[in-house]
Amino acid sequence: MSDKKKKKLPPQAQEYQSFQQDREVKRPIFKNCIKAFLVGGTICLIGQCITTFYIYFFDFTEQTAGNPTVATLIFITMLLTGFGVYDHIGQFAGAGTAVPVTGFGNAVISSAIEHRTEGFILGVGGNMLKLAGPVIVYGVFSAFIVALIKTILIQWGGL
Repeated sequence: MSDKKKKKLPPQAQEYQSFQQDREVKRPIFKNCIKAFLVGGTICLIGQCITTFYIYFFDFTEQTAGNPTVATLIFITMLLTGFGVYDHIGQFAGAGTAVPVTGFGNAVISSAIEHRTEGFILGVGGNMLKLAGPVIVYGVFSAFIVALIKTILIQWGGL
C-alpha cells in the first residue's frame, strides 16, 4: 500500500498501535517449523513402521496395510489423548501433530472427552463429530470430484 492510500489514524489509534507492537510476542517461526517438521515426520515414520509390521507379520500387501495402519494410529492417538500426553506433544510441535491422521483422531477424541459429562448419546455421540464431520464431508466430496474427473479423462482416452 502506498503512502497516499494509507489512511491517517487518529493519535489515540497510533498510540495504541505503537503500544501493541512494542508488547507483541515475537514468535520463533523457523524454530516452530523445524519442530513441526520433526514431530510430523516422526509420526509418519511410526506409521510407516506400523505398515511394515502389518506387511511382514500379517501378510498384508502394501495396498491393504493402509487401513489397519490408520486404525492403529488413531487408537494410539486415542490412548495418548486420553492420558493427556498428546496435548503436550501438540503444544510442543504445533502443526506437526495436526497434519497427519493423528490430528484428526485427536480432534474427535478430544471432543468426545470434553462432552462425556452430557451423556453418551447427546454428549459424546452428538458432539464428537462437530469438528471432524465437515472434514469427512469435504474429504469424501473432494475424492468424488477427483474420481469423476479421472473417469471422464479415462473415457476420453486421456490417461
